[in-house]
Amino acid sequence: MICKQMIVKILVPAVVAAGLCACRTAGTAVEKTPEPSMETTAESGINYMALVNKLNKLPDNWEEQLETVHMTNSMGGDVEVETKAYDAYLKLKEDLETDGVYVDLDNARRSVEAQQKIMDDFTKEYGADYAAKIVAEPGYSEHHTGLALDLYLIIDGKDVYLNEDMMQYPEIWSKIHAKLADYGFILRYLDGKEHITGYAYEPWHLRYIDDVDIAKKIMESGQTLEEYLGTAKSTELTVDLGASYLFTEEELTEAMIQVKCKFAAFDGCELSRLSYAGDECNTAENLEWISSMDENNEYVKVAEFLTDFHVSEDSKTTFNPGQDYKDYQWWLGYTKDGSWQLVSWGY
Repeated sequence: MICKQMIVKILVPAVVAAGLCACRTAGTAVEKTPEPSMETTAESGINYMALVNKLNKLPDNWEEQLETVHMTNSMGGDVEVETKAYDAYLKLKEDLETDGVYVDLDNARRSVEAQQKIMDDFTKEYGADYAAKIVAEPGYSEHHTGLALDLYLIIDGKDVYLNEDMMQYPEIWSKIHAKLADYGFILRYLDGKEHITGYAYEPWHLRYIDDVDIAKKIMESGQTLEEYLGTAKSTELTVDLGASYLFTEEELTEAMIQVKCKFAAFDGCELSRLSYAGDECNTAENLEWISSMDENNEYVKVAEFLTDFHVSEDSKTTFNPGQDYKDYQWWLGYTKDGSWQLVSWGY
């Protein structure tokens, strides 16, 4: 193992869509937006299979061509959804209720303009570098499409909307996921596929693709949308968290997911191995070095991960096309409150 300070880039924490998820309660009134012209209807305008992620921007003129509805939940929150996606959601919701499963719609469309305003506000308040760490890049969020829907649960008449609380009901999410494809939805961010999607597992995040047959193929295959569309290969990934006296398996898994989510932005790169480098790199020297690279956090421990990956011939990165990279380093800092920040990567 090489524990050297030879990193060439400064990394950031996992990118978030700042402050724009407020799951609440059951939806009620529905109000349509003004009717679009024939040239801008959903049927003639948007591509329901469009891929929007950290590497693929929202298609041009998408927002002008989008037809949406607004629903108001019982807490007074407004949620905007693409018209056909909302109709399909209502059918899914009704079907789930026959099995005693109750859900509601928390979050759907978020405009590029709204995301840009958040970026501008954070940049003005904290500077461009900090804003880039905290706010998702405008134009690259699937929520811009109006086809991405976030659900939350209603259990015994009570709203369960916090992410950590919703994660406590895997059996309910399993029932929900089993019905998604019947209404043209897929589960978008799969467990274990973070290095492809760029996001951690979200059992509540659905994506409408308007084709039941294709939705069933994707769900039954266990593929991500990226894999189905051929923008990412379905390669086997070997994960080794090793043995640690400093961190629990859960803590190392959380760190690993941050690495995988960032790796998803490496265009045309296929990850084959990811491993924890071992406790011996948690030295005072490395901790001081990590802390000097991120003044916004106070770190108490440091961890290193190593990756192997292949670069495709058509990769748009600065890596050498066709080359295999071994033991590529990733460094994370562990804070007093028990959270990880991805600070640096490279040889």
